[in-house]
Amino acid sequence: MVRRGGKIQFLFWAMFFAVLLYLWILWVGLQTFVLHEGPRLELPRREITLLFILYGLLVVDLLGGLVVAVMIGNRRYTRYFGGFVLLVFATIVAAKSVFG
Repeated sequence: MVRRGGKIQFLFWAMFFAVLLYLWILWVGLQTFVLHEGPRLELPRREITLLFILYGLLVVDLLGGLVVAVMIGNRRYTRYFGGFVLLVFATIVAAKSVFG
């Protein structure tokens, strides 16, 4: 078994949970706004609150991982976290442009 340092393990788990949070955000958003059947009379407050909380957790996770990756000089995880931050930003911009 390959043993790695604590910082590299932190980066791995931070990226793992970032991917899980992102997929959860996509799932909730698609279920709530795209795949919903029937008339939508009011905004779903619980789902919107959940999305805000999940985006907050995702931002904290991504920025924490990015800061640690930059501080220890790990270029691979710096690229992963930087690319993921850009992907999350592009997703927010795309959702804003589609849903107003």
